[in-house]
Amino acid sequence: MSRVEKYKKKKKNKRKKIVLFIFIIIIMACIGYLCYYLYDNFKTKEQINLNEVNVDLNETANEIKEPIQKTERMLQLEELQKENDDIVAWLEIEGTNINYPILQAEDNDFYLNHNYKKETVSTGSLFLDKDFDVVNGSDNYLIYGHRNKNGLMFEDLFKYSQEQFYNAHKRIKFTTTKEDVEYEVLAVFYSRVYYKSEKNVFRYYFFVNAENEAEYDEYVNNCKKASIYDTGVTAEYGDQLITLSTCEYSQKDGRFVVVYKKVD
Repeated sequence: MSRVEKYKKKKKNKRKKIVLFIFIIIIMACIGYLCYYLYDNFKTKEQINLNEVNVDLNETANEIKEPIQKTERMLQLEELQKENDDIVAWLEIEGTNINYPILQAEDNDFYLNHNYKKETVSTGSLFLDKDFDVVNGSDNYLIYGHRNKNGLMFEDLFKYSQEQFYNAHKRIKFTTTKEDVEYEVLAVFYSRVYYKSEKNVFRYYFFVNAENEAEYDEYVNNCKKASIYDTGVTAEYGDQLITLSTCEYSQKDGRFVVVYKKVD
């Protein structure tokens, strides 16, 4: 074998080793990603069930004298807050996988990728916008959540895009340490995050507290006008509202929104 042939063979073998090395790296990266994906999904699905939180109702009743009669769900929520005081409420929507604690941090970034245990997960948590106040009250509670192809977080919120689903699930349960109540659907609509330069658009995500009745009515009317079907429900100044918001991919920065009114 000539020197040239030996050189070519050596070069060819070197290329094979490089290709093999790259292939091994890719395989290892794929295995690593798969392990992370499975772990991440496990952590996401490992959501606590409110009904599994044990409270001694008799002991609680003897120790605490409250101005209001607390339900078991309210007491269970208080127990959860001992683990993480960022938990401000609990949301449950029958007919969906939405049965989660609502978190609130000092910013709107932390719970985009952390669960209620403050562990890092890609799906994050359902969380209340930092500018809204469950404790002292806001006219509206704006709650965000990711979508997840496994049906977790706010993926099932899209069931409300079908009026048939709405007709069978008009109410949701919302629990805080102050009340355990139901809300009814007021409006369902598609929206998006608008550019600052855009005028005369409905930025639903800016509504926290109305300065007056006219401002409150404007928000309600805009929700009703944007709704993809008529729920027959409206709200009057002073009625508590909840706005659930998640991403919608038919347009850039799209959003899918469901607005509810507290049932007296």
